[in-house]
Amino acid sequence: MKISVVSKKLWSVHKQLVLLITPLVFLPLLFALPEKEGKCLYVVVLMAMFWCTEALPLAVTAMLPVCLFPTLGILPSKKVCPQYFLETNFLFLSGLVMASSIEEWGLHRRIALKVLTIVGVKPAWLILGMMMTSSFLSMWLSNTATTAMMLPIANAILESLFGDLETLKKKCKSADDPEGDIINGQSTVKLHSLPSVPSEKQILSIDETDGMEQSDPRTPEEIQLESQYQMKVWKGFLICIPYAASIGGTATLTGTAPNLILIGQLKSYFPDCDLINFGSWFAFAFPLMLLFLFLGWIWIAFLYGGLNTRLCFKRNDQRAQAEARARAMIEEDYRKLGPINFAEGSISFFFVLFAVLLFTRDPKFVTGWSAFFKKGYVSDAVTGVIIVSILFFFPSQKPSLSWWFDPKASNTPYVPLLSWKKAQDSVPWNIILLLGGGFAMAKACEESGLASWIGGHLQPLAEVPPAAAVMLITAFLACFTEFASNTATIIIFLPVIAELAIHISVNPLYFMIPATVGCSFAFMLPVSTPPNSIAFASGHLMVKDMVKTGFVMNILGILSVSLAMNTWGMAMFDLSTYPEWAHPINKSAVVTDVHLSAVRSLNATL
Repeated sequence: MKISVVSKKLWSVHKQLVLLITPLVFLPLLFALPEKEGKCLYVVVLMAMFWCTEALPLAVTAMLPVCLFPTLGILPSKKVCPQYFLETNFLFLSGLVMASSIEEWGLHRRIALKVLTIVGVKPAWLILGMMMTSSFLSMWLSNTATTAMMLPIANAILESLFGDLETLKKKCKSADDPEGDIINGQSTVKLHSLPSVPSEKQILSIDETDGMEQSDPRTPEEIQLESQYQMKVWKGFLICIPYAASIGGTATLTGTAPNLILIGQLKSYFPDCDLINFGSWFAFAFPLMLLFLFLGWIWIAFLYGGLNTRLCFKRNDQRAQAEARARAMIEEDYRKLGPINFAEGSISFFFVLFAVLLFTRDPKFVTGWSAFFKKGYVSDAVTGVIIVSILFFFPSQKPSLSWWFDPKASNTPYVPLLSWKKAQDSVPWNIILLLGGGFAMAKACEESGLASWIGGHLQPLAEVPPAAAVMLITAFLACFTEFASNTATIIIFLPVIAELAIHISVNPLYFMIPATVGCSFAFMLPVSTPPNSIAFASGHLMVKDMVKTGFVMNILGILSVSLAMNTWGMAMFDLSTYPEWAHPINKSAVVTDVHLSAVRSLNATL
């Protein structure tokens, strides 16, 4: 049998092979390490392998702690199971429900079109508008939903600017190109088929193209160069949307799962640490997001031809005419939405209220509204659930007093802003299980002593300056998350990073925050994150486009995080000192030593 045939057969069953071989390969861990630490590391490695290879669905792998930790004697089930629905999960769930209500009434589309009418239609400004809109929506919606919503809008604008994509690809071909049928890695050779009747849209586009070609005074070389420029801009549009969606998710706690993993593990490892909540995280991460978004826009606009003198000077040429058509299309689409109806206005109100209440609950620099309640009782999760619960009974149509006095009025039941069926269908419940699996793993690493054991073996890293360590940690996790889920990545590495900070006496937040943010910087590969996959599936991008753009984006992200941690992050979270709340183990040791010395003194006295 040929090697190629064998390799194909092995690949077709590679997930089953991973499931069978991985437990056997790592079995020596059970005997090479101290008993409890070895068992916990064995489970962590198994879950890491299954997450990275997706041999099992991510949510199924996340449930393995429920069966493995109790049976191996690492953690009893009464401690494992509650980790799957901590208050952090409720905060995430409330954010997802709010996002589903925004999608239900199309508020996100209205926001997107409004921003695009403001920024203008020159390529660089449109790329900026796309990135601003995608990042803002991704702060509240999932980055996958944001990308899926924004890409059709981008394609419609591009068709208005440059015409049909296939026609544009043909114009990019050189007359003496021996492989002229291959454009950007894609074949344009079409199989012969029965003649079909063209649609009205196709007829109009053909007529418009023919008219332009007949009256076009440019030489074929000029037309080719202009078409190649337009193709570059097209790629810039497609690639900026998933990148901006990934960047925007870092700005809020509910924007992406790694942020919530950070909160959950902080509460597990350092119960006395109350520095990170929705408001304080936003105050730190939002400026970071704006900085990175601006740098990313400069890079993408430069790489894909958007930065030129047309940004500042008006010209009356064919590009200007295309831009006028694109502006007219955007304005027409926005006009078709009509005025804001009662449902959209209500969702907007509750959305703003949701954000304001989360920001002002306990902003640290002033007294928040949680001071009116018993200390420690009201959290971000309580706030989120209160607001989203209202959506399930608040009417989507304006109530009318005349309805009660009109016998002819219809008695159809009112429709609330959000139905449970819609929430049930749109909320990704698997992510909530994934969060729970991460919290369970962190709890086991803490109680088994595995995290402390690993941290002790990382002592040589104490020689690295903390500022350099921040860059190394961010760079490592940004590279690792190119091949694995960002949630799985942060679950695996955050306990180790926390113990490393403790062992070298550095504020744990100084390492944990950049690690968390770095897990969202997956820009280089189509498989790195679902938004990248959606953009790549459009068929107009190549892997080399994403690698070339994403490599520099990763560098810009690492530099931005390092700058943020060493400037306003240092001041906000007092990162220059080692805090008292970071001594959970040391405190217990100190208390034990005090008790022993007291007993010895008492015995000596007696």
